[in-house]
Amino acid sequence: MQKTEEEWRRELPPERYKILRQAGTEPPFTGAYTHSKESGMFRCGACGADLFSSDAKFDSGTGWPSFTEPAVAENVKLEPDNSLFMRRTEVKCANCDSHLGHVFDDGPQPTGQRFCINSASLDLEPKPE
Repeated sequence: MQKTEEEWRRELPPERYKILRQAGTEPPFTGAYTHSKESGMFRCGACGADLFSSDAKFDSGTGWPSFTEPAVAENVKLEPDNSLFMRRTEVKCANCDSHLGHVFDDGPQPTGQRFCINSASLDLEPKPE
């Protein structure tokens, strides 16, 4: 998906633009999905790509929605992030290159991973009842 930064700036609310396009983060425990127990598919807040299933969501206690694995692995890409004097792995949408959060190796089994994702980078499509 190719859009200019000006197009993204016009289409996304300021908070979402800062997170999705400028690799910002929301304050811990403030995001809409941090404590959400709703079932469904979490999609990219910029392009709508399927990213994470609620079945993989867990309460990490970190203040951000956390997932053990992506729902569609090819929709998520991982890149080294050495900003802020830290060595981390950034999680991005493979479709539109938007920043989602970071992944850490301190999650529960079976994957041992914690995809720590900003609520503002996601839209939840609830499962039909």
